[in-house]
Amino acid sequence: MLNFWYYIYNFIALPLLLIFFNIVTVFNKKVRESFIGRRRLYEELIINLTGFDRKKKLIWFHSSSMGEFEQAKPIIQKIKSEKDVNIIVTFFSPSGYNNSQNYPYADIVSYLPFDTPSAVSRFLKLVRPNMAVFMRYDIWPNYIWQLNRLKIPSFIVDATMRPNSVRKAPFAKSFHKSLYKNVTKILTVSEKDLDSFKDFGINDSKLSAVGDTRFDRVHYKSLQAKDKKLFKSELFSNKKVFVVGSSWEADEEVLLPVIIKSEKYSSDSVFILCPHEPTIPHLENLENQLSSKNIKSIRFSHMNNYDNESVIIIDSIGILLSLYYYADAAYVGGSFKQGIHNVLEPAVYGIPVFFGPKIENSQEALKMVKLKNGILVKNKKEAYKKISTILRNDKIRNELGEISTNYITKNLGASEKIIHEIYNTLKI
Repeated sequence: MLNFWYYIYNFIALPLLLIFFNIVTVFNKKVRESFIGRRRLYEELIINLTGFDRKKKLIWFHSSSMGEFEQAKPIIQKIKSEKDVNIIVTFFSPSGYNNSQNYPYADIVSYLPFDTPSAVSRFLKLVRPNMAVFMRYDIWPNYIWQLNRLKIPSFIVDATMRPNSVRKAPFAKSFHKSLYKNVTKILTVSEKDLDSFKDFGINDSKLSAVGDTRFDRVHYKSLQAKDKKLFKSELFSNKKVFVVGSSWEADEEVLLPVIIKSEKYSSDSVFILCPHEPTIPHLENLENQLSSKNIKSIRFSHMNNYDNESVIIIDSIGILLSLYYYADAAYVGGSFKQGIHNVLEPAVYGIPVFFGPKIENSQEALKMVKLKNGILVKNKKEAYKKISTILRNDKIRNELGEISTNYITKNLGASEKIIHEIYNTLKI
């Protein structure tokens, strides 16, 4: 069966995929950057591998992009603190590669060569990893097949599998069944995902539900965020702070009327508005909408001139997790657009979390709705009613916040379990 899928993939599917990528480079800057970044990939690898102590174990972590790499970080950091090993990190997309050049716990950061048999063979001969760890879902057939042939163990961690996944469609299921049999271990985020993987006929010894490293990551980052001191400690005294995190225009169409109406009836709230894309035109549009309703706002970069404005508009990136530290409650964006962003980032601070209706992409948001610390709103009227109730009622807000704290705490520890599996396999 492997030979059948090997030929189907390498002589039909892969050539079509590469043609598609080459066409897309003309129109898509991100894909074009990815191709350009790979031009000197092997030369850079050879230079970076020079002087490597080959007596040390080398563990290779691959992530599709920055989001998946965030889930790898608690694993990598702990391994580096405990064992004298080499770590190489690869990415498929430019977002992860460009933002991780100075990551201190990786010995090498590189693009992943495209999944052609010759490119894969050259990469593995150069790197000679003792283990490959694929984050979440970005696995490539020729890498999996060649790793198995070379008897190099491969893990998929933080693995998820929806019951209705397209990977289970008749033709795709046979392909993935053949592929997963070549993987050493699949470590899933839940028992439900583990059971779903069993549909591929995978041996039970290869499957284990260990949890989601995102809980460990947001917990660690929240501890760091508390020391950043973005605002003076007394700035929000006697105020209720509501953070709107990573909002798109579709979210702001619902949230701005809530902010405006809240300011008409109460002056004891501060709203921190953090757009997903803080471009100058977008920031100016937000300011104009607020000022037209006599709502005073100020940009974060101008906070030295703060004069009790009720809305703070964030005009920088990379500080959202630290902003949630100041919140009594928060809204997570994307949930009125294509899909919700990370709900764990505000929940880690023990607060209620609001979001819109599009949450099917997030198991955590769905779980939080069941626990009731996640509050779903469908329109402006409902959003105002629920948000104003939570901000006014300390008892309810604290109860829901306690649920958030317990939810995070109970799900910590996935990184430790994954590391245990890695150590056992490598015998280190």
